[in-house]
Order: sequence, then structure tokens, then C-alpha cells
Amino acid sequence: MQAGQHLDKVIDSAIARQRIVGAVVLVARDGEIVYRRAAGHADREAGLPMREDALFRLASLTKPMVAATALKLADDETIDLAAPVTEWLPEFRPRLADGSAPDIALHHLLTHTAGLSYGFLEPAGGPYRLARVSDGLDQPGLSMAENLARIAAAPLAYAPGTGWRYSVATDVLGAVLQQASGMPLAQLVQREITGPLRLRETAFGVVEASRLAVPYRDAKPAPLRMGDEEVVPFIGNPAAFAPGRIFDASSFPSGGAGMAGTADEFMRFLLSLRTANRAILRAAEVDRTGPQAATQGPGWGFGYLGAVLADPKAAHSPQSPGTLQWGGAYGHYWFHDPLRDIAVVQLTNTAFEGMSGTFPRDIRNAVYRDFAPTNG
Repeated sequence: MQAGQHLDKVIDSAIARQRIVGAVVLVARDGEIVYRRAAGHADREAGLPMREDALFRLASLTKPMVAATALKLADDETIDLAAPVTEWLPEFRPRLADGSAPDIALHHLLTHTAGLSYGFLEPAGGPYRLARVSDGLDQPGLSMAENLARIAAAPLAYAPGTGWRYSVATDVLGAVLQQASGMPLAQLVQREITGPLRLRETAFGVVEASRLAVPYRDAKPAPLRMGDEEVVPFIGNPAAFAPGRIFDASSFPSGGAGMAGTADEFMRFLLSLRTANRAILRAAEVDRTGPQAATQGPGWGFGYLGAVLADPKAAHSPQSPGTLQWGGAYGHYWFHDPLRDIAVVQLTNTAFEGMSGTFPRDIRNAVYRDFAPTNG
């Protein structure tokens, strides 16, 4: 049997059926790359094929790198994860509906249990939309100070530590890290993560614009090329994109969505969790919310770097307990199964199919059929 034949079929089918425009898919087993493929187009209209070294707007693939930076600073005691955000951002005091302003700890930011939200999770008229909070994907030129003020002006969804909701928490964390270190977030992430791992093309900016994949959005019969400002429906609510934000140096460095990079370099980051950053993986593998949070559906909790699989049977997943996974709004998906020692990076240029459509699920299932057929 040819290695990766099920993966090839999944990728070929998704492109032929125009569910995605282009993709780069990498699979590692036991720390070694066992499958790599670039398929489809980086720019469909120009006829440019996808390249293995294509650059992508990483969206929420930024989060685990910023979280890892925070864990590095916690390890050297620059920050204390139990400390309140107000230790570094004294004006950041969002309130509950009763008017109280409970402490939000850095731990709450890392686990998305702070009571914060995302505008794209709310309908029109939701508090984050009324406050014009940026999700880190839109509003080029918006400053960090202004966005923090907008977040603080919106009510908390629940008391910190009493619920789970995906949110702008990592943007707030990025602001804390800047204050705690006295360095811009971009330089800090470079010092702690991308520099030591030699991730020279992963940054809060684009190193070579000609290699940046053109973003597309879900549509029938085929995905549509995104414009300068694009609104894409997501679970019934509008999500705002401004693809040009990545080129605007005046935009605040979004710890939740602001970086660009390649599939190879993100895989190198994941594989570093097996070796140089093993302590970070041990911290990240712990489910700190419980599977009742259902962060990726039934059976999924959340740790410090992403969702943590607690119950594979409930999740209908071939992955092992302790698997970490998450995605990115521009069309990405990754996971790391520490028991099977499998890591997968799947970057596409199609939102939202590449993140939360059937494509990432099909990729996951094909990986286990091709490279771990004895599992489940």
C-alpha cells in the first residue's frame, strides 16, 4: 500500500469538488516527516500552484506560540499564572452584569475561562459587536490600547473560572506579556520561541509577499477570493476579515491571530514539544476545563495550547487521550497525538472549510488509516 494513499484521496476530492482552493499537509510520526504534499492553487485566478513553502496568515495558529511564550516567562518567574491581569494592566477591569469586576488570572486567559468572548461568536447586536472589539483579523491600524479598552467596556459572559468560551483572551495575554517583559510581543515571541527554533519565516508580518497564499471564503459552487474587507458566515454569525491587516505595521500584534508562517515551520514548533519544549507539552496536555466544556465537541476539554481530548469514544475520534488540537480561521487545522507520536499540520487558504468543515475531519481519519491503522 502506498504511504498516504488515503490522504491523497481526501485532498484530491476536496479540490476536485471545490471545497478548498489549495492546501499544504504535513504528517510526522515518531518525530520524522512521513508525508508532505502541496496541492491546488495558492492563487487560483493567476494559476499559481500551491507550494510547500507557501506562507499563510496563521490566524489562531498564533495562539499556541504566544501561549508557549507565556509558559517560558512563567518558568523563569517573570510572570505568575495565578496573578491577576491587573498586575500588569491596571485599567483592564471588565465587569459582570451585576457591576462587579472580578479578578481575571493569567491562567484564565490561557484556558479561555476568563469570561471574555469573540465578536464572531455573537449575533448582530452582541456586546462585542456593539463595542467594536477586534477579533485580531480585522480593523487594520487599531491600537492595542484601544482594543483593550473596548474589551474592558463589554460585559463578562460569566465569572472567571466558572465557564469556557473561546475568546480574545490571547490578545489580552499578549498585552500582559509586553508589559511584563518590557518588549514588543513580536520581539518577545522571537526571543522565546521562533528564534531558538530557527523559525525564520514565522512572524507578525510577511517575509516574502510573493509566497503568501491568497485567501478564499466558502461559497457555492466554488470558494470566492476575499476582498479587502470580507464578512464570512460562521455558525450563523458574521466573521470579519481584513486580509491586508498582516501588512499594516500600525495594527496591534494580535496574540490570538496576528502571525504568518509556513506549514514546515509550524510543524517544527509542534515537534519541539517532544524535545526542547517538552515541559511546555506536559503543561499543555493537562485538561484544565474538563470534557464538559466540549471545546471541540463532546469529549474535548482545553489546556494551555489548545483543546485536549479526554474521551475519544465520545468524540468519535481515532486520536488518543491527551491529543492536542486546534485550528485557524483562514482555513487551518493541527493536532499532536503524544501517545501515538503523530503530529499533523494542515494549512489551506479557504475559510472556514479548512478549519471546521469536513476537510479537517477527513484529513484526521485518513492520517490514522495511513499511518496508525491499528488504532481504533
